[in-house]
Amino acid sequence: MAADWIYILNPHRDVIDEEPCDKEKILRLALEDPEAEFWLSRRNRMNRGDRIWFYFTSPDAAVAAVGEVDDEPRVDPDVSYLVAVNLLPEATKTLYRDPVGREELNLGQVRSVQMVKPHALPVLLERAGF
Repeated sequence: MAADWIYILNPHRDVIDEEPCDKEKILRLALEDPEAEFWLSRRNRMNRGDRIWFYFTSPDAAVAAVGEVDDEPRVDPDVSYLVAVNLLPEATKTLYRDPVGREELNLGQVRSVQMVKPHALPVLLERAGF
């Protein structure tokens, strides 16, 4: 059974291709080049087919993109672990237009990667058009 993860992106700190990891950058990647790798501080128990919901810390804290894990996280000597993700263009466009806010997720302490809380999953799935 696939798992669902929240992946925190701080546009003021996180970058891809030397550009801030904001909602616009991830949307552009989803539409133009959806295969990406994301850094993990620990392996986590991610598996192929798991979903990753991208939570942007600013300007408005919300989930506004989603992808699917392409392969289990792999060791990378520069950044601990990398996980290959296929960003899902249609669902990401839908979330970009109508993101899921922090209040709707009822997030407690925000870590870099965490499992989606069971009560939040139906909201995420509906908002992404699944």
